[in-house]
Amino acid sequence: MHRPFQHSNTPVPSTRPVIVCFSHLRWDLVFQRPQHIMTRLSQGFDIVYWEEPRVDADCLAPTLERTRLHEGVTRLIPVIPQSLDAQQTTEALAVLLRMEMTRHAAPHIFWYYTPMMLAFGEQVHSDLLVYDCMDELANFAFAPDGIAEREALLLERADIALCGGRSLYEARRERRPDLMCLPSGVDIQHFAADPAVTADPDDQALLARPRLGFYGVIDERMDLGLLAEMARMRPAWSFVMIGPVVKISQDDLPRAANIHWLGGRDYADLPAYAIHWDIALMPFALNASTRFISPTKTPEYMACGLPVVSTPIRDVVDTFGRLGSVRIAGTASESVGACETLLGAPGHVRAQWREEAQACLADKSWDGIAARIAARITDALAARQGAQRSTADVAATRLPGRRHYDVLVVGAGFAGAVMAERMARGSGKTVLVIDKRDHIAGNAYDHHDDAGILVHRYGPHIFHTNSGDILDYLTRFTGWIPYEHRVLAAVDDQLVPMPINRTTLNMLYGLNLQDDEAAAEYLRSVAVDVGDIRNSRDTVVSQVGEDLYARFFEGYTRKQWGVDPSQLDKSVAARVPARTSCDDRYFTDRYQCMPDKGYTAMFSAMLDHPSIEVMTGQGYADLPMELSWDHVVWTGPIDEYFHHRLGRLPYRSLRFEHETLDCAQAQPVAVVNYPDYDTPYTRITEYKHLTGQQAARTSITREYPADEGDPYYPIPNPAAQDMYRQYSRLAGDCENVTFVGRLATYRYYNMDQIVGQALATWRRLDARWRLDALAGLGVVAAE
Repeated sequence: MHRPFQHSNTPVPSTRPVIVCFSHLRWDLVFQRPQHIMTRLSQGFDIVYWEEPRVDADCLAPTLERTRLHEGVTRLIPVIPQSLDAQQTTEALAVLLRMEMTRHAAPHIFWYYTPMMLAFGEQVHSDLLVYDCMDELANFAFAPDGIAEREALLLERADIALCGGRSLYEARRERRPDLMCLPSGVDIQHFAADPAVTADPDDQALLARPRLGFYGVIDERMDLGLLAEMARMRPAWSFVMIGPVVKISQDDLPRAANIHWLGGRDYADLPAYAIHWDIALMPFALNASTRFISPTKTPEYMACGLPVVSTPIRDVVDTFGRLGSVRIAGTASESVGACETLLGAPGHVRAQWREEAQACLADKSWDGIAARIAARITDALAARQGAQRSTADVAATRLPGRRHYDVLVVGAGFAGAVMAERMARGSGKTVLVIDKRDHIAGNAYDHHDDAGILVHRYGPHIFHTNSGDILDYLTRFTGWIPYEHRVLAAVDDQLVPMPINRTTLNMLYGLNLQDDEAAAEYLRSVAVDVGDIRNSRDTVVSQVGEDLYARFFEGYTRKQWGVDPSQLDKSVAARVPARTSCDDRYFTDRYQCMPDKGYTAMFSAMLDHPSIEVMTGQGYADLPMELSWDHVVWTGPIDEYFHHRLGRLPYRSLRFEHETLDCAQAQPVAVVNYPDYDTPYTRITEYKHLTGQQAARTSITREYPADEGDPYYPIPNPAAQDMYRQYSRLAGDCENVTFVGRLATYRYYNMDQIVGQALATWRRLDARWRLDALAGLGVVAAE
């Protein structure tokens, strides 16, 4: 007979709903997915982090070891007498859990990271069941028997099913069609430390450079042989390894003078170590335990500003493998070679990496991920409580013509349309969208001209992205046709590939460069050492020399910007590529395609919702006085919102000359650039190449840069950026106004980047609204 269960202290019931997170990971390990999500959800829920039980020979009765981690988060470790068998342990855990639930007001949400805890969890009532699959646990070392069968049961029973990586998602989505794919995120602010002001930790400060670092759990997923071989090949490099050693022996770790095993470190201290590395390593083994992993540290390293060398983990390759700062290498020799290439990159390339990383991480914040999960939980709880109105009720209150709206969206381009669609479908808001133009779709607007050709009124828009999530989102509203964009430049009576590649060099100079190394050597031979790179001209000539600069960039840039390249910030030319291969694609993104019915049709589908009303030909300043709203989403010029009180932000504009020709095809590719200064336009676009349309006639557009007209390109100079920062501070003080998009943030974004920015912005807004809604439903008591 065992003694009665022990109470650690008298229960004090909470007034907030509780999430019991059943995890196989200890909280005190380096922060991983459960900790990131739970700390954010603790704003609206009590979090009980339930770890695996500890067997104690001195324990007389099952009890809970309780640690309050911070506001809203409690860690529980069941302590079980050694005398209990497996069945008795399961029964004891169920009793402990049932007792714990008396501390918390309903609803009770059970959230599983390990299927094995379902054995006792299912014996206790819960109002909502969540399964977050972050690993293929059955493939891990020492995996318990029956874990695959329990996972299948949990995947079937869960009210909400989440997945922590794309490869895991693809392996399970047929079994669970509503599975929600949420790959690893990043706390960008936490990792964006400045090495100039953050001290190098004492146990690392004396280590030689270059430093190649890793932090995380060190277990059977590590390719220790690869690490040892890299250290042997480069004895002058310092290999910094941070993290607890789990499930393997300390004796298994390779030992060398240049491998430094520093042990575990607090999550708060990781940026101080990482920002003083030169390269981040992810030397994962390719085995069953890594087949489906989606490492959280990839975006964290990028947020630190670090280039990354990883073994070919599928989710890393698919999500980040095309970035310039991420290299994939399968062997020690390949890894060393990749590291040497990254270490030798010049400053302007590193600046490009940072910009590329910033764009890539825009939709990957943990705040956004937690907000999406909170929204799903809130919806499910509201449905359980009968708080959702019927579809008929919703339609009755949201017909066009109403006078008050939850949200006014100014601008029907990408930023405005995505925000409107998400706020209507995702947040249940009533939305009025206005645009001063006579159409939706912003600069992406396309239409059939008099000849029946689908043309883009504001110049060519070619969709390309490396984000599968952004493509998946847009696929809700359009089909796609494959299209890889190619551009030719008219130079010396020839049409040559642009960006400059090996074919370009051979055609212009009568060369016979046979491989990448030969082309690279030629570019090195003509490049000019300009010392400190101060402007766009310096950036280009330092890469391709004076002649290619004169032929391709000088005249084009003077036309595009109205000034000489020497007067433009070096960032303008930071993306100018010169390839040594014969790849003639203008973009190298993983996904390149065009909407099968055009952009306008895609926008129409996006805005087709009973909660959305659209008014075109309607400016913000002359809206009828009887209209009202609670929140504004502003996608127009930020200075216009503030009536130019600090001055007008400068932009370059464009003028378009459209023409239909009596021939089936006018040029060999969609776009031909005209870089010489004497040709007044910068490029000609022929649209049939983009759409695959067949017709006897064809339509083209000539593009002329201009000082006046609609704003297109922010002027990249210090005075303009300083003025924008002042406007941005004013925007930060506007409580019920959200600024999103190119013009509102005074930055030129690609279309996919605008979609990513808008989705991330909506998630932050939605999280705030959801917490308010929970309080209104009585689910969360007012503080």
